[in-house]
Amino acid sequence: MRFDEGADLNTSSIDDLRGSGGGGVGGRVALGGGGLGIVGLIIYFVIAQLGGGGGGFSVPGGIPGLGGLEQGQQADTSAVASACRTGEQANTQLDCEVVAVVNSLDGYWTDAFAASGQTYTPPRTNFFSGSVNTGGCGGATSDVGPFYCPADAEVYIDLTFFQELETRFGAQGGPFARAYVIAHEYGHHIQNLLGTSSRVQGGESGPTSGSVRLELQADCYAGVWANHATSVPTRTGRPLITDVTQEDVAAAIDTAERIGDDYIQSNLGGGRVDESQFTHGSSAQREKWYSTGYETGDPARCDTFARGVDLG
Repeated sequence: MRFDEGADLNTSSIDDLRGSGGGGVGGRVALGGGGLGIVGLIIYFVIAQLGGGGGGFSVPGGIPGLGGLEQGQQADTSAVASACRTGEQANTQLDCEVVAVVNSLDGYWTDAFAASGQTYTPPRTNFFSGSVNTGGCGGATSDVGPFYCPADAEVYIDLTFFQELETRFGAQGGPFARAYVIAHEYGHHIQNLLGTSSRVQGGESGPTSGSVRLELQADCYAGVWANHATSVPTRTGRPLITDVTQEDVAAAIDTAERIGDDYIQSNLGGGRVDESQFTHGSSAQREKWYSTGYETGDPARCDTFARGVDLG
């Protein structure tokens, strides 16, 4: 995947909290709308395997053991704004790459909502390092992974997570795979705007649970955006993203597979697969629903809550 080098980037929806003194470890982050981070799942499964059980674990209910962070983090967008001006920087700098993907996501969903007579409100995306204090979901460390907070309608991501995907999970990586992760969190924002998130009660788990349905739908929404990625225009009228290859798509699917509940449990959480604890869906399910979105390009095909739907 490449970006149009002459395209202008818009950093107005990005808050850069890196280096802002987010605080220490301890407390809890109360997450919702399927916002539990991928690395957080590993923490949970390891605790469960060691006999700690799932006490206090819920979505949205938080991850026990993450402590309160200092208040007063201030966003400084000047560095990102000065560094990330065009697609040329997006092709060489990770933070600018994420800015470009965010611009594309906002462009697609703005048009998609308008086509159905609705108004799309973009989320803010926060870059943080180490730990962060959210506006509505409490405190979190990088161990939680990327997450969406429905209470403040914002996405939070420590950019070092993408290295975790490759080193700990063995994912192929690459810009389109990274874009899938961001697009998935945006999928939770779409669910929040449409009221879908409110259909799921905290603490649900299992292969057909509401939590799994939310995650699979977010995967599908990510695939829908991916289908349209090379046609979403910038303010100049030219597509921001170019040259998406089959290898890019395969890398995104590979990432989806490696963050399936069964893969995490068997490879990173002790070796035993327990479907009753599924909250994000199996590798096969995640591949299926991302592919459904990518192949159809139609958000209406992402109804994982439909009566009798085959989740895979």
